[in-house]
Amino acid sequence: MSLLVVGSVAFDSIETPKGKREKIIGGSANYACLAASYFTYSRMVGVVGNDYPEDIVHIMNSKGIDTSGLKFEEGETFSWGGVYSEDFSERTTTFTKLNVFKSFSPELLESHAKSNYTLLGNIHPEIQMKVFDQLENPKLVACDTMNLWINTTLPQLKEILEKIDILLVNDEEAAMLSGNSNLSNSALKILEMGPKFVVIKKGVHGAIIFGEEIEFHVPAFPVDEVVDPTGAGDTFAGGFMSYIAMEDSISVEHLKRAMVAGTILASFCVEDFGVERLLNISAEDINNRLLNFSKLTLYDDTPLLK
Repeated sequence: MSLLVVGSVAFDSIETPKGKREKIIGGSANYACLAASYFTYSRMVGVVGNDYPEDIVHIMNSKGIDTSGLKFEEGETFSWGGVYSEDFSERTTTFTKLNVFKSFSPELLESHAKSNYTLLGNIHPEIQMKVFDQLENPKLVACDTMNLWINTTLPQLKEILEKIDILLVNDEEAAMLSGNSNLSNSALKILEMGPKFVVIKKGVHGAIIFGEEIEFHVPAFPVDEVVDPTGAGDTFAGGFMSYIAMEDSISVEHLKRAMVAGTILASFCVEDFGVERLLNISAEDINNRLLNFSKLTLYDDTPLLK
């Protein structure tokens, strides 16, 4: 099964304790689709300016990503800049230029509208709703959001939450949306808003999925060196949703494995600037990291006391 990804396509300028890069590939759609490419066929919907190089599109196509939904418009591509603190705990945005993304209003191709699985990236809730309304009998729709939309477009956000199946947020956003800082209570309140599942991302502390029949915590994989954490959350989302699409199942077991899949892909993402690491992962790399992850997390349930 294929995965439709709707989100931003951008140029990023990033400075971390490990170095600095200017105008590199970024945006939620790029990260999510590249992560998804290791598990299933993905379709990208976004907008770029006429300054967006064709060779980047060719790279995406070579990874099995359908870019027919990527629209070129007169003007410049969305760009963003950020600087990370010495310990990566804080990120300061230095500039945001929406450019052609400011008027992003996706019209899905007929084949895209029939997608069984859809990931709505971190975009305005009204745009998410517009895409949702164009989908034809989807099996599963997930969406991401952020504090900006929670603060400024809460009524519209609540409307899309009534429609979608999975919400992906970080722990601060979950607390803001629910009005409760306790993760379990926060998740319960969000589930009451409509989604069947909520995935709460906790950065270096991993992620948790909550649902009526599941509460499963996955720790982050400890990489040797973090170079650039930009896009890790979008990479997680792409890996998570594409594994579900590959298995064509939302059973508890497959949801758990999807959480691990997303975590493993995100751990590769942070090892280089931008999407560079995501372009150079083998099936062997993924399987070896899964083996190491299993060794770090698996334990038997023999009683500690007799």
